[in-house]
Amino acid sequence: MLIRTLLAFVLALQAAAPLLAQPAGPADTLRLRRHLLALTSTPEPRNYRHLASLNQAADYIRNELQAAGARLQEQPYEVQGKTYRNVIASFGPEAGERLVVGAHYDVCGEQPGADDNGTGVAALLELARLLGGQKSIPCRIDLVAYTLEEPPFFRSKSMGSYVHAKSLHDAGVKVKGMVALEMLGYYDDRKGTQDYPLAPLKLIYGGRGNYVTVAQKFGNGRFGRQFARQYKAAAGLPVKRFKAPAWLPGIDFSDHLNYWQFDYSAVLLTDTAFYRNKHYHEPTDTLDRLDMRRLGLSVDALLAVVLAR
Repeated sequence: MLIRTLLAFVLALQAAAPLLAQPAGPADTLRLRRHLLALTSTPEPRNYRHLASLNQAADYIRNELQAAGARLQEQPYEVQGKTYRNVIASFGPEAGERLVVGAHYDVCGEQPGADDNGTGVAALLELARLLGGQKSIPCRIDLVAYTLEEPPFFRSKSMGSYVHAKSLHDAGVKVKGMVALEMLGYYDDRKGTQDYPLAPLKLIYGGRGNYVTVAQKFGNGRFGRQFARQYKAAAGLPVKRFKAPAWLPGIDFSDHLNYWQFDYSAVLLTDTAFYRNKHYHEPTDTLDRLDMRRLGLSVDALLAVVLAR
């Protein structure tokens, strides 16, 4: 009887082994929510007009990155007589090529910016915490929180990402590639919830806003191809790989565009912004509309890819 019981127990363990070998994703959704609360509850919206609130967000980001064990650096610069700053956190070896992952922390106008771009920053901070727990990191990874991505500075040399990309170029730094995190928390499984810059694209990519996309321009180099392929393979949620001419509306609507200017390979990781989220740049872009579980899954896949570089 005892032998039969032990045999049954062993067989049960063997049957459960595939499940036991699949640990839950490491991203902490409670931490992601806490970051979003901190970013969306500043006294005034964190835009260029409210420097105190923008700096409050930057201080929060810096403290979280420091707690993750990063090597910290700030990159202050002046625009219209005021000082703004990027916050840079480095992990892995000091020397060698760098992988840059960035997200802007400012908002457009008088709105909370939960998805745009609180989710990108929250993902950046959670990625930092996870990187801080790694015993070995294959290359230097710089996580950068940018300022002044939003209008009226978009497409100008006042963008924090332009300042950072130019500083790398001027110093002759070798960059493996760059990933811009731009809105990663809004999903809708219903039909007809996903739009595109060209209507026929819906026939290819579908009409449900339930995926993350890796967007890049034609001729973006080996890094872009590898990142898109590896991210899709690692992700626990649907991923669409999207490559188009740089002129297509939306393909360059974030910080990665400034790395293209200096001939660095860069991709955009996004929930597609206003092509799905109709609360984009509105006061209704609030935390309660976001999906923490899928935001966490997007971070899990990002961690897997950056550690494979």
